[in-house]
Amino acid sequence: MSKVILGLLQHACGTSPAGNLKKALELAERAAKGGANIICTQELFRSQYFCQAENHEYFKLAEPIPGPSTQAFQKIARKYGCVIIASLFEKRAAGLYHNTAAIIDAGGRLLGRYRKMHIPDDPLYYEKFYFTPGDTGFRAWDTKFGKIGVLVCWDQWYPEGARLTAMQGAEILFYPTAIGWHPGEKAKHGKNQHGAWELIQRSHAVANGCYVAAVNRIGLERPEGGDGIEFWGQSFVAGTSGEILAKGGTDREEVMLVPVDLGKVDATRTHWPFLRDRRIDAYGDLTKRFID
Repeated sequence: MSKVILGLLQHACGTSPAGNLKKALELAERAAKGGANIICTQELFRSQYFCQAENHEYFKLAEPIPGPSTQAFQKIARKYGCVIIASLFEKRAAGLYHNTAAIIDAGGRLLGRYRKMHIPDDPLYYEKFYFTPGDTGFRAWDTKFGKIGVLVCWDQWYPEGARLTAMQGAEILFYPTAIGWHPGEKAKHGKNQHGAWELIQRSHAVANGCYVAAVNRIGLERPEGGDGIEFWGQSFVAGTSGEILAKGGTDREEVMLVPVDLGKVDATRTHWPFLRDRRIDAYGDLTKRFID
């Protein structure tokens, strides 16, 4: 299919994992009823963003894949014939956990999973305590509605991940996300922080001639007290030249339905032949940490 509709689920997360799952399923069904062909959740939608602290109790939030959440989304995929990307806290084995996106094809088949490759460790983003770096590599999947790539949040800052996914033919890059402001820094740094986040992802669309869909949560979350994180929402879809096609608000729940024409991927890559002109013979040093 050339023309498909993307469904982005932007919402706040409460303290009940069951309640958050129920909310995400309701929004996914609403998106499917509205005609969405490919639906994507925000990052770790089943809970508040627990990585604001290092607390072993939060490992209880993890679940296997396949598991209860994937089974619930598979029912919706079967019922409406849509593709679903669900971002989950995966328990792979005792003591081994990942930040994982499950990819479900139209008809309900679990196509596979992508495990977050880049794991941050910043104030209130203590993900290295919880998540083992991904070992799936960068992936693209053939779905009923086009070839898609999925990366997760911190991955969105790395052009290498976007490039390697696009090189496998991905026409759309999805980025389930949980990012926001430290309230005490918002006045001074907030505009630049958000601007950089949006700009880097739009640049992935330009450099790779593909669509980019970033899905972020909203709301102030303080699971460990303190100032917490004010998630900035503003989920968006960028076109093949980096233009903003649709953008969510900063503080409202939304089911964003965004039509895209996959035919533009081939046209853009032909007229802006960045993939053709890459000097792959000169890029060997990219595998080094630093060039002395």
